[in-house]
Amino acid sequence: MSLDYENDSGFHEKLIEEVLSHYPDKTAKRRKKHLNVAKAGDEVDAEEGKALSECDVKSNIKSIPGVMTIRGCAYAGSKGVVWGPVKDMVHISHGPVGCGQYSWSQRRNYYIGTTGIDTFVTMQFTSDFQEKDIVFGGDKKLEKVIDEIQALFPLNNGVTIQSECPIGLIGDDIEAVSRKKKKEINKTIVPVRCEGFRGVSQSLGHHIANDAIRDWVFSGEDKHAEFETGPYDVNIIGDYNIGGDAWASRILLEEMGLRVVGNWSGDATLAEIERAPKARLNLIHCYRSMNYICRHMEEKYGIAWTEYNFFGPSQIEASLRKIAKHFGPEIEANAEAVIAKYRPLVDAVIERFRPRLEGKTVMLYVGGLRPRHVITAYEDLGMEIVGTGYEFGHNDDYQRTSHYVKNGTLIYDDVTGYELEKFIEGIRPDLVGSGIKEKYPVQKMGIPFRQMHSWDYSGPYHGYDGFAIFARDMDLAINNPVWGLYDAPWKKKQPLPLPIAAE
Repeated sequence: MSLDYENDSGFHEKLIEEVLSHYPDKTAKRRKKHLNVAKAGDEVDAEEGKALSECDVKSNIKSIPGVMTIRGCAYAGSKGVVWGPVKDMVHISHGPVGCGQYSWSQRRNYYIGTTGIDTFVTMQFTSDFQEKDIVFGGDKKLEKVIDEIQALFPLNNGVTIQSECPIGLIGDDIEAVSRKKKKEINKTIVPVRCEGFRGVSQSLGHHIANDAIRDWVFSGEDKHAEFETGPYDVNIIGDYNIGGDAWASRILLEEMGLRVVGNWSGDATLAEIERAPKARLNLIHCYRSMNYICRHMEEKYGIAWTEYNFFGPSQIEASLRKIAKHFGPEIEANAEAVIAKYRPLVDAVIERFRPRLEGKTVMLYVGGLRPRHVITAYEDLGMEIVGTGYEFGHNDDYQRTSHYVKNGTLIYDDVTGYELEKFIEGIRPDLVGSGIKEKYPVQKMGIPFRQMHSWDYSGPYHGYDGFAIFARDMDLAINNPVWGLYDAPWKKKQPLPLPIAAE
């Protein structure tokens, strides 16, 4: 890349042009719609009173065949994100063994329970399709699998059927099997039509999974009539408890006087999902994956919902105050007390780590909510986001991103492997936060990296305690002495000759 980096919109626009120039004309024309630079707009954030940036890119469009994409599929969105962390249900990967194996225990969805007895998150269940199942169908095999699950794991509270690609192609009637087995074993059976080839990305899998909750869990049958509701009942929705995130969030909400009656799907039980319509407020963390069910509960049950962001002290304080407004003066006073309680911790973390991280630049490329939600956590440490984008974001995700990014930030949607590499080469940020597939190529470029899908086996990052861990991890990544040893041997200065021992 021949450009000399300058952190402004003009440089980023030239960088986009440089990258697109290496594509065929047709491909460049299509990809240009997905790449842009945030520009100052006329709209003003009503809560913060600051001008919003415009993040105008094309999104939620099928990836170009033959061009490497970092997206997942609909099956990944359903089984890997929404349903997989529900701990007391068995989730069957219905199809060949590969999808189940690949999705086995990858997201670090922490849970409390005894694995194999009453919790099953880290176990793999598959119908293990063979050629004869493709030819003759797998309905009978699926029934047998459910029977075996009941015999081996009788304390499970239900089963989901996560359909893989062949199921949609051969036409297995997983709905009929679910109805039949539900009557036989008297447990919730949820068929999920999340065949991987459906839709644009894993985002459709989220939507399908939400619809399955609506149609097969919120079925009109009140299994929790005896559940005693309270005036401060809330659901945490769209927090998958990566490294304990949901537990960190729950601590703050309960300290301000709220009762978390459902936390899903991280560390969730089926009962928590079933009684969700009894809550007073839905708190949604990952808007992209769970806004559908929140909208449904608002329309059908009259439950309001609001987004919150517990990454970094600035957003934690804003979110606690916004949540408290829904419940009145008593909870608002409690929220201020919680903020005051943790302020010494925040001050200590910033005092220790901000001098080491001040002015460092960061590029992000993640899924879900993180390309926008973590921005202010970095800024709380004096760091600057110079580029961000989503794997499977929709237009409304980029609208929400406008609340966080500054004028001149590079914006990219469904960025290809080539584009991301060239953007990183051109900008040479001090840190890249992305997924496991991007981690090692970036490190080979001599640039520090943090895995921002599952926190690089660290965490939690939510809440005040999580902010301390987040700051430590970013410092460890950027200021690791290994980067000073990175130059190739032929680029190093010749060492001085060793002194010869006196005779």
